[in-house]
Amino acid sequence: MFDFLDSGQYDLLGAFWVTAQLALYSAIGSLIWGTALVAMRVSPVPLMRGFGTAYVNLVRNTPLTVVIVACSFGLNQTLQVTLGGDTFEQIGFRLAVLGLTAYTGTFVCEALRSGINTVPAGQAEAARALGMSFTQVLTLVILPQAFRAAITPLANVLIALTKNTTVAAAISAAEAAFLMKAMIENEADALFVIFGIFAFGFIVLTLPTGLFLGWAAKRLAVKR
Repeated sequence: MFDFLDSGQYDLLGAFWVTAQLALYSAIGSLIWGTALVAMRVSPVPLMRGFGTAYVNLVRNTPLTVVIVACSFGLNQTLQVTLGGDTFEQIGFRLAVLGLTAYTGTFVCEALRSGINTVPAGQAEAARALGMSFTQVLTLVILPQAFRAAITPLANVLIALTKNTTVAAAISAAEAAFLMKAMIENEADALFVIFGIFAFGFIVLTLPTGLFLGWAAKRLAVKR
């Protein structure tokens, strides 16, 4: 009944490897973009502050599927943007990373903003009194403490990102959910086994991240 698991017809490890790569690259991009967004949101420049606020509120409240599909249809099919990809799979993967980064960066931004709110205002005032610029205050005083205070919410965001990679199947990125769909269509009599396999796979991907970042949050917590 379950001979399809041993036949080599389905590359389970390859699909989960693509999912892991999607999560890793999107996490790196989201942390960078989210940090830039939070810098805009707390910036003294009204234009940057307005852009950051509008972007976060708009994208965060847009369904991720819409963001991913917009990257595919809007950038690739309409504007012929390939992001340097040569094959259909490469283009789909890179567009998925772009969409996940654009979406998840908003949640990283809000997590970091909550961390910034834990930093006493007197520290920023003291840094400015020493002649530091806004950029120096943010990068040398505020953000290091904000990251430490925001490890727990950032862990939740990264775990959600790993599970959100399944949305990349909407643009045919060859990750785990895309393979699961194909397996369900071809092996309908093994539905619960397939669900169990992929559920276990995502547990393997997300549980170590949660445990490690939970340990890091306790280890690096800012003592007030």
